[in-house]
Amino acid sequence: MRQVKPKKNLGQHFLTDLGVARRIADTVDACPDIPVLEVGPGMGVLTQYLVAKPREVKVVEIDRESVAYLREKYGNDAKGKKKESLEETSPDDDWIISADFLRMDLNEVFKGRNFVLTGNYPYDISSQIFFKMLDNKDLIPCCTGMIQREVALRMAAAPGNKQYGILSVLMQAWYDVEYLFTVDETVFNPPPKVKSAVIRMTRNDVTDLGCDWQLFRRIVKTVFNQRRKMLRVSLRQLFSDRQPAAGFYDHEIMTKRPEQLPIAQFVELTNLVAAEL
Repeated sequence: MRQVKPKKNLGQHFLTDLGVARRIADTVDACPDIPVLEVGPGMGVLTQYLVAKPREVKVVEIDRESVAYLREKYGNDAKGKKKESLEETSPDDDWIISADFLRMDLNEVFKGRNFVLTGNYPYDISSQIFFKMLDNKDLIPCCTGMIQREVALRMAAAPGNKQYGILSVLMQAWYDVEYLFTVDETVFNPPPKVKSAVIRMTRNDVTDLGCDWQLFRRIVKTVFNQRRKMLRVSLRQLFSDRQPAAGFYDHEIMTKRPEQLPIAQFVELTNLVAAEL
């Protein structure tokens, strides 16, 4: 089969190290017995190890050339068994989905069933992928895969760390984030200019954050946009058309900077702001 040429506009960097691919595939074993959705399979270096597992697998790929390659390689069956005739196929057999993951209705992929999200994620849209995961957190108890190392460090960072930021707070509010291992740039075609890392995120026990989630997100993004300022300064832009009650800025938490706050204090802060709004 003719190889797929990596496309710069899609941020494609094809993994060539089979040992790394197998290690990434094995990260989904932390959430057994549910289907797996792989994002951006490319030529299937990760896919080949996922479909060998005793679970349902689907892949979604925006690149039509990669879709054609995968369909030629695997046929209609994720386990590599081609159907004898068209009569043996059904819409559910089309496990290779030609679509933009960011525009998909994830409830339709496995008919409302929970699934593991995994992949060698394109660097330029990895944050968007994870924000979509958050919007579908009740469907996705586990997410694994490879991303830019810098992004992985931010997602796993603890309060007080200079890498602790928007992604850290929003992800850790609902998921336990594990930085698993670093991947060198030399195992890709073409090699990216940065190192990569493999992470795993597993849903925590939180079912109710204890505050308004949309306001929580807004506050986190607002204060980290001025991360070096105290909260009593950065929060003022939320009250551009009104003034909060006297004493609002006197709360002890207002003297802190956003990187100092654990999730629980962001919840406390959100409820303080909600009372004023």
